[in-house]
Amino acid sequence: MSDKPILLSGIKPTGTPHIGNYFGAMKQFVEFQTIGTHDCYFMIADYHALNFIQSAGEMRELTRELILSYLAVGLNPEKVVLFKQSDVPAHTELAWIFDTITTMPYLMRAHAYKDAEAKGKEVSVGTFNYPMLMAADILLYDAAKVPVGQDQKQHIEYARDTAEKFNRTFGETFALPEEYIMPDVAIVPGTDGQKMSKSYGNTIPLFASRLEIEEAVMSIVTDSSGDRPENVYGIHKLVKSERELDSLYEEHAGKYKALKEALVEDLDAFIAPMRDRFHELSLDPEIVTETLRRGAEQANERANAKMELVRRAVGVA
Repeated sequence: MSDKPILLSGIKPTGTPHIGNYFGAMKQFVEFQTIGTHDCYFMIADYHALNFIQSAGEMRELTRELILSYLAVGLNPEKVVLFKQSDVPAHTELAWIFDTITTMPYLMRAHAYKDAEAKGKEVSVGTFNYPMLMAADILLYDAAKVPVGQDQKQHIEYARDTAEKFNRTFGETFALPEEYIMPDVAIVPGTDGQKMSKSYGNTIPLFASRLEIEEAVMSIVTDSSGDRPENVYGIHKLVKSERELDSLYEEHAGKYKALKEALVEDLDAFIAPMRDRFHELSLDPEIVTETLRRGAEQANERANAKMELVRRAVGVA
């Protein structure tokens, strides 16, 4: 195993990746791979996804699609560890150990629990307990850096608190992770002007066909009060420099249809190489299996070494 610090991030296979996922996280993951300052572990968080996806066929297909998506945008399994959470049994074992030192009032402070309770939803044990599984995800690998959005800092706070409590109770075992708020990460507007999100149904698929791009762009909500449609511009500036766009938007001031057509052209040009790569990869029946086999081997090597220390610390080994 390398002596480089660990960078770890996870994404749930809960829907088709969209351009918001790319500009919000996937693009930065490829940059971390290129920089080479950390050993990068990118996890398909399928056990977390069970809180949302409860169909075996759908889970398998979404997992396969997410692996292919990572490969299509440029992640290389020879340079990063790309693995599935469920392929590493230590995640759930460590989460149970953390459960035994965690109180219910502490977990009731979690944003997801409070949000579900405020909406009057019946909260599953998985939703209530997910911070402990997430803490296990992070602490198993002694992750030094965990990329998160500004609204996800609590995840790292839970992991740090849990590490500190375990260390006080059983002795120094876990390093304390640091959140990494990625600089200059774009907040990608959806077709309705809200943040692009699968849950809002306002996305542009990352590997969309030309027709899908046209349909999505032409549905973008515009405000007729100004010369520049801000929701269109907010997406456009992700694929073109603001300098390039200034003249275009001045030339077509108030001509929303023409500006949407220009966005279609530029989005299609940007997406096409990744779309072609995705389709090429999807024709290989073994690539997902082989990628996950390789990732599981590497992730288990590190996770199992950590669990030997944990088991000895708590007295079950």
